[in-house]
Amino acid sequence: MFGMESFDADAIVIGAGAVGLGCARALALRGREVLVLESAGAIATETSSRNSEVIHAGLYYPTGSLKAELCVAGCRKLYVYCAAHGVETHRCGKLVVAVDDGEAAATPALLQNAQANGVENIRLVDGAEARRLEPALSPDVRVAIHSETSGLFDSHAYFLALQGEIEDRGGSIVFDTPVVRGAVRKDGLEIETGGASPSRIRARTVVNSAGHQALPVARSIEGGPKYSGVRMHGVKGSYFIASGRAAFARLIYPMHNSATQGLHLAIDLGGRTRLGPDAEWLPEGAKPPFDYEVDPARAEHFYREVRRYWPGLKDGALSPDYSGVRPKIVGKGQPSADFMIDGPEVHGVEGLVNLIGIESPGLTSSLAIGEMVAGVI
Repeated sequence: MFGMESFDADAIVIGAGAVGLGCARALALRGREVLVLESAGAIATETSSRNSEVIHAGLYYPTGSLKAELCVAGCRKLYVYCAAHGVETHRCGKLVVAVDDGEAAATPALLQNAQANGVENIRLVDGAEARRLEPALSPDVRVAIHSETSGLFDSHAYFLALQGEIEDRGGSIVFDTPVVRGAVRKDGLEIETGGASPSRIRARTVVNSAGHQALPVARSIEGGPKYSGVRMHGVKGSYFIASGRAAFARLIYPMHNSATQGLHLAIDLGGRTRLGPDAEWLPEGAKPPFDYEVDPARAEHFYREVRRYWPGLKDGALSPDYSGVRPKIVGKGQPSADFMIDGPEVHGVEGLVNLIGIESPGLTSSLAIGEMVAGVI
């Protein structure tokens, strides 16, 4: 192509979200010269910046899954990293509450799963103990799981710390640089970028951490895996803010469903009571840029669901806040899928790692995912 620059790189990471930055950091720490290609104009503008900022302990994920392993490890690493880099955290703890007999009956299995996953500082409490910890809880709460490790953190400060560490070790992040296509070559991989300065870059290593675009990017690499049986689905999650003085000190989660961990409650680092996310399956084929506007009419569902555990939520207290879209590789009604972290041992292409369907707990797991990817390579 006329005017296209060509050059060589050591390692390319596609995507500057939490996981891409975590991978780039891990590679840089191992002495690799890392080039991060980001289609947007700044780091972490999509899924990574549109979530709950919760540090998950690892309760929900099937024992032995990547989600379970990487969340538990990532949780520990994240608290240590944030303390070392001056990133604010709040280890407030979480109560997962059951408000009817069916939910109460399912709670011991969730506790057992969490313990099998290696979650620390977790216990079952009865309704009275739960209300002693959080007096605003409904008298209908029968039993709860108390996870003392769960918490909140300043994700934006975390992203900046990762960026700084990557750049301090000789890496660079190039913005407004979408990946157009790629190809497997005898001596590595070749990535073609668009934007204002189209380029053709040859590299020994490519980590595809493009979030919602990870599957299209993977399929665009000639000679790479095509994932013919995989389909991406977007699930929009909206958040609302409740006015008035905060009624809780901990994260409050209902027993979860298949698409989300329920309309949970958090007192964010700014002291606001934040509720969400809900789950709105987007039309087939929906892709970025998404419509992130929050429909005020969705508040009706929030009032109904949240009052199951917080009856003191007043009429008119909710106002729309923000939304995000989860990148899922399962359809509505299907069981949740594990992370896809595919290296050469899976697809046979030396130097290539594809990360597909990295949804929650991807943010909590980002440091652990980065170390795993660096180890695979």
